[in-house]
Amino acid sequence: MDNNNIDFKDLWKKQTVSQPNIEDLMARLKQFKKAGLRSLWITNILLFATSAFILFVWYYYQPQFISTKIGIVLTILAMVIYVVVYNRLLGSFKNIDTTQTNQEYLQKLILIRKKQQFMQSTILSLYFVLLGAGISLYMYEYASRMTIFWAIFTYAITLIWIGFNWFYIRPKQIKKQQSKINELITRFEDINKQLD
Repeated sequence: MDNNNIDFKDLWKKQTVSQPNIEDLMARLKQFKKAGLRSLWITNILLFATSAFILFVWYYYQPQFISTKIGIVLTILAMVIYVVVYNRLLGSFKNIDTTQTNQEYLQKLILIRKKQQFMQSTILSLYFVLLGAGISLYMYEYASRMTIFWAIFTYAITLIWIGFNWFYIRPKQIKKQQSKINELITRFEDINKQLD
């Protein structure tokens, strides 16, 4: 056998390539869509229930200070802004169906990732600022009736809880969401490369 006459193109064509399991990928996509829609509904229900409870407290207890009323408005405003922007993802999740091409799936996932990144940065920051300010203003009326120690203690516990959510829970949730969607995008990109 002559080593100079090796046909590399023929060898390349004969090699076996492991094809990605399309059924597995579609199952993951379906699971991602289902989890996204479930998260949207749970968020809507919880924030609506929380807003309704806050309005009930306002109506039932009739706060006297204007700061308490402003705090309630800021807190509800934070939730309304978050829900309105978050619900824009609903259409993106609903538009994912089984009749689309791989390229269309990829485009939908990239669009969802962009919307999630906007939610995770701009909207979530605005949400925490408004929520923190609203809670602080709301608590002022009741903290003014406490001793200095208990007022400081109450504010400290509240601010620690907001900080814990901002610095620990929020980054973990963001990382979890990003890893799920990035994995799907990478798999669809791999399939598209293999099909080209």
